Amino acid sequence: MKKNEWDYKIFWDETLKQMQSEITEQEYLMWFRNMYYNRSEESRILLTVPSSFYRDQIKQRYLDRLENIILELSGQKISIDFVIENKKNIKKKTNKSDKLKTEKKLKKPRHLQLNPEYTFKRFVIGENNSFAANAAYAIAKNPGRGYNPYLIYGGVGLGKTHLLQAIGNSAYEEFDKIKIVYVTAETFANEFILSIQNKTGHIFKNKFRSVDILLIDDIHFLQGKEGTQEELFHTFNALYDSNKQMVFTSDRPVSELKSLSDRLRSRFERGLNVDLQPPNYETRVAILNKKIEEKNVNIPDSVVELICKNIKNNVRDLEKALTKLIAYAELVNKNITLEIAQRQLKDFFAEPNQKNITIDTIQKVVAEYFGLSFNDLRGKRRNKSIAYPRQIAMYIAREITEFSTTEVGIEFGGRDHTTVMHACQRIEDRLKTDPTMEPLINHLIRSIKEYKNQ
Repeated sequence: MKKNEWDYKIFWDETLKQMQSEITEQEYLMWFRNMYYNRSEESRILLTVPSSFYRDQIKQRYLDRLENIILELSGQKISIDFVIENKKNIKKKTNKSDKLKTEKKLKKPRHLQLNPEYTFKRFVIGENNSFAANAAYAIAKNPGRGYNPYLIYGGVGLGKTHLLQAIGNSAYEEFDKIKIVYVTAETFANEFILSIQNKTGHIFKNKFRSVDILLIDDIHFLQGKEGTQEELFHTFNALYDSNKQMVFTSDRPVSELKSLSDRLRSRFERGLNVDLQPPNYETRVAILNKKIEEKNVNIPDSVVELICKNIKNNVRDLEKALTKLIAYAELVNKNITLEIAQRQLKDFFAEPNQKNITIDTIQKVVAEYFGLSFNDLRGKRRNKSIAYPRQIAMYIAREITEFSTTEVGIEFGGRDHTTVMHACQRIEDRLKTDPTMEPLINHLIRSIKEYKNQ
């Protein structure tokens, strides 16, 4: 058989051109720029891809269409298969200027406000988030040119912060001398208050109004903060008039932010507003397989299926479940099996938001456990023996009910929603460092559910 008897590269090159005309530029760059023609065999084209995750995504999204195009072009059935090869080993044709540019980027220090883990490459795209992700990618490539402002909204753990910071990380790597500021809305408010107290308003204004890209997380935090809203309004106008990019996130549409000024709401709605929905089953599997590949661990497909069928609401819970299994495997030196996963993750698989659990029930169970009275948790006393159980009760209320931080605060003696947020953060921090904390929280949650069923 002659070496070049089966040479389908011409068909593959034409297929790429046709695909490029059918999908958006962002989608094409995201999924086809890291895939290369490898070789041809009888009735088969082999393509080089950087990972098994990448292969699975291409198969799921594009394989049928690619093979149909090749059939139309060649008149014969030619299948597509994949060869997995690490990016470092893929030979690319680059000229010296490309290499110098790459080396320059590698030497660039990371942006101190941005998490380097939040990149587009690590963001798994599915039906629930493809619009938001493609818009984010377009913004990162051409900040200030369109989709300005850009608002991403959705529930907890769906990837809002990831996309927000991915825009920043991508633009920071792409453009020299670009000024990017990322803050949470809470940080923006606190810095504004300090600028008033210290009479440093000019410094504050210069920080936020002289940027090329402004990224603000969780703007729902600004509700009711009239002074901070006023300052953001003027910052918005200054940046918008200068064609500087602004990106925001919120836990709900701005139309549902009741204590937001009308003129600031109209500014947010001026641009592109996109929501993130909970990922479907296929996307959850892709996300989990991506995490497994990154962590280089062996998790059976049956366990992946178990997790993805039982955890449906957000990506964060998928990651928590995987982290627990990996920690268990490392600590007891055992391979993960389906039986082990079922046993270790039983609390994850319980219904996360128990609609018929009241805050009263949570308070009673927690108070009884710590030897306190029901009124202690709702009262004003702040000594440690009461404050700590109160924080735990607030945290559990947010974890297993659908009450907002404002509603939880009202049930704990009329406290402000920021107090509830602070309490939850304190418990989350302790969960990371105190090995006794998670068993305690799980015990109390089980006790609350049992109390409910009595």
